[in-house]
Amino acid sequence: MTGPPNGEPEDGGEQSASRRGRFGRWRDQAVALGWLVLVWNLLWGEINWANLASGLLLGSAVLVFFPLPAVTFGGRLRPRALLAFAGRFAVELVSASLHIARIAVQPGYRPRGAIIAVQLRVRTDLNLALTAEAVSLVPGTLILDVDRESATLYLHVLDTHGPSDLAASRERTLAVERRIVRAVGSAAELRRVETRPVEKGTSS
Repeated sequence: MTGPPNGEPEDGGEQSASRRGRFGRWRDQAVALGWLVLVWNLLWGEINWANLASGLLLGSAVLVFFPLPAVTFGGRLRPRALLAFAGRFAVELVSASLHIARIAVQPGYRPRGAIIAVQLRVRTDLNLALTAEAVSLVPGTLILDVDRESATLYLHVLDTHGPSDLAASRERTLAVERRIVRAVGSAAELRRVETRPVEKGTSS
């Protein structure tokens, strides 16, 4: 009769895999809670102890009573790329806010809106959620719908004057996705963001 090497119990591998599985689930829950707290504070427009505490309570309640679909993180965190994403996002946030302010105070000006569809290149729930959130936080852009199956975002963009503005809005959305993948994506996802999808848009 032969036994496991080094005298280890036969179910040691199963127990180890079970522990890794539990750790992975707890890690995913912690990451989801962290993003919920961040989104809560961004919606309030201010990060303080009260918003952090209420975000933790609300996020915990959401995860307990309204479980989110399992979202696994298979990428790698790259601090330099994450800082680059944060810096570029801050610049675009200020620029878009100034643009909307100019439209608001310009007498007699009626901005024209448009609805466009942008198909993302990385079809994971995490990438879809992060890209949609980052795009919708910039003034002048609103997420109308999300097609999870095809990873397509339907956006309403403000102040468009022709096809060139629609193309620029699509490129900005894909650039946001590219910066997010560079910050937290896997090597395979990094290669995938070089592919350009076929997109559609209709003005209104």
